[in-house]
Amino acid sequence: MHPNRRQFLKNSSLVAASGILWPKSIIPIPDTAKKIRVLVWDERSDTEKEAYDNFLGNYIADQLKKQPEFSVNSAGLDDADHGLPENTLDNTDVLIWWGHTRQAEITAEKGISIINRIKAGSLSLIALHSAHWSTPFVQAMYEITRRNVHSGSSAKEADIRFIDPPSQYSVPKYDSRITPYTVERKFPDGQTKLEVHLPFCCFPAFRDDGKPSTVRVLEPAHPIMKGLPTGFQIPQTEMYDEPFHVPAPDQVLFEECWAEGQWFRSGMLWKLGKGRVFYFRPGHETFPVYKEEKVMQILSNAAKWMAS
Repeated sequence: MHPNRRQFLKNSSLVAASGILWPKSIIPIPDTAKKIRVLVWDERSDTEKEAYDNFLGNYIADQLKKQPEFSVNSAGLDDADHGLPENTLDNTDVLIWWGHTRQAEITAEKGISIINRIKAGSLSLIALHSAHWSTPFVQAMYEITRRNVHSGSSAKEADIRFIDPPSQYSVPKYDSRITPYTVERKFPDGQTKLEVHLPFCCFPAFRDDGKPSTVRVLEPAHPIMKGLPTGFQIPQTEMYDEPFHVPAPDQVLFEECWAEGQWFRSGMLWKLGKGRVFYFRPGHETFPVYKEEKVMQILSNAAKWMAS
């Protein structure tokens, strides 16, 4: 064999083994700067224009786009497939949801599709303010209730009956039994049957007069509360009053109170399978709540942490 050919083959073998001598153009470079894919979904009602020129959801999206960690898209209820086609959800890490008066237009099937992604760990949900009645949040609370019942009881599936609220958008009274709750019946043959009343996902009172709320941070070390003072005020917001009919959260990050004596667990976090659900109460479409720097800081922190 010609000496030059022998040397060429030797060098080629070294290149193949090490890979360090290939031209940069054909070396695969790892994606170390992958962005967090955020979808801000908004019902886009005309009343939002009292506080936001281009809808509430678009305003939030525009603020998040200023941060290099995020790749942000916005969608609306009147978009094709209600702004929630399957391929869009497949390419979303964090879904931020605003809904108010048209909650019922999102089907339970679409909500379950979102919940399945949360359970699989490919998606997390941030439900804003009146999205407590949104289809994905309600389905998440139902699923968490079912999981809690199954993990805490030895009853067979056939012996458990899950009961919806009296109507889909029911408002409980102050003296209503807090949902979810379970009624257990034991029979002489040893059989146990359970009736599980699913959560209202609502609360007994609200007031939309725009009076300020005071926020008290309960978990200052949590990443979602990073950079926030232990207390601050939201100048204009709607009031919600406890009790909030949802499964017990894994963590309450902050609460709000009002001068008239009302209070609310306003930053609630649940683990659902491999994903997370965060309920963020401050809001109302006619008040510029999301123009408050500290409010947007919480949302930004939440999107970063929930995508991790």
